[in-house]
Amino acid sequence: MADELNTETATSTGATPAAKKAGKESVFHRLYVGTGAFDIVGKRKRWYVFFAVLVLVCLASIGIRGFNLGIEFEGGTQIQMPARGANGPITTDAAKRAFADALGEQSESAQTVGVGDAATVQLRSSTLDADQVAKVKQSLFDELKPIGSNGQPSAQAISDSAVSASWGQEISKQALIALAVFMVLVTVFLAIYFEKWMAITALIALVHDILVTAGIYSLVGFEVTPATVIGLLTILGFSLYDTVVVFDKVKENTRGILGLTRRTYAETANLALNQTLMRSINTSVIALLPVLGLLVVGYILLGSGTLQDLALVQLTGMLAGVISSLFLATPLLVDFKMRDPKYQQQADRVRARRASQARKAAEREEDFDAGDDEALGAELRKEKAYAAAASVPARTPKAQPRRGRPSGKRKR
Repeated sequence: MADELNTETATSTGATPAAKKAGKESVFHRLYVGTGAFDIVGKRKRWYVFFAVLVLVCLASIGIRGFNLGIEFEGGTQIQMPARGANGPITTDAAKRAFADALGEQSESAQTVGVGDAATVQLRSSTLDADQVAKVKQSLFDELKPIGSNGQPSAQAISDSAVSASWGQEISKQALIALAVFMVLVTVFLAIYFEKWMAITALIALVHDILVTAGIYSLVGFEVTPATVIGLLTILGFSLYDTVVVFDKVKENTRGILGLTRRTYAETANLALNQTLMRSINTSVIALLPVLGLLVVGYILLGSGTLQDLALVQLTGMLAGVISSLFLATPLLVDFKMRDPKYQQQADRVRARRASQARKAAEREEDFDAGDDEALGAELRKEKAYAAAASVPARTPKAQPRRGRPSGKRKR
């Protein structure tokens, strides 16, 4: 049945004169017009394979490599000092060497945060006791001599903080509760406003976005911080919004389709997808621009920090949400809807109508002989009659309104 539907969609989008004409036009013109020239639903098997491979890779990475959890989730000690010393700028490599000289082991991470005079070097390690922290501070001051607020090297410029893993676990717990509540409310809303299958496919696309975003973090090794968790929750609304826009157009186009024989449900859904394609692209670009700006500001101007973590997860999640709303949600909706015998019967009626029209056209071509003067004359007269009928004015002309004011006297 899926192969038949693919053939049906290809017929409406590739074999019709309008589609043939669209094939000669530029891609941008086809995007802007939205006449169904892109057969996304008809080629949905390719998209299913792509998304299946992507999700499997992400799941494998999450299961094998895991996540690069920040200190807020694993717990530990963070030591911070100004990035400017008496002998010049303090690099992360120099800070890690001083840490190793003090304890005989490397710190887990070192990074520079901020720019200019506000730049600081942060060292993160497993939980250290008071004596170990004192040794590290003394080693950092002796080797690097960070400059304090008074413009002189000062040991007081080096600070430390202990972070408990329970804080990150509490954040994760609250995030999971928020995610569960969000999905329940979304399911109820979509089931009421749209229908059951649209609610299910929207949730599938939503789960896909979460898995892909988490998988990319695992593959690339981005650090997972509380800002990452917050950013992950913010992308859910954007992903759902794009899917709802497409589904709203599908609902509008397919209203009363069971009583029509012009297009199948798959073809009508593909047309709706094409009609909202340009809008989805424009919305996504506009939404991604401030996120890119946030990423640039967070990374280049302020260094690694909360802004960078927040923008990074939003950028990844938004891209995944756009792709799933266009190439996964609607094709899945078509497959679910075509399980209904009513839509299968309507597709059969569409095929029967097209076969009848093709047969009649073939018969007219066989009956018409261009070398027969009588047949040619009859055909020309028929075309002239059609042209004349199309230009004949209305038989009862509209009454022309009287001009001037009524005088109240009858004309004789």
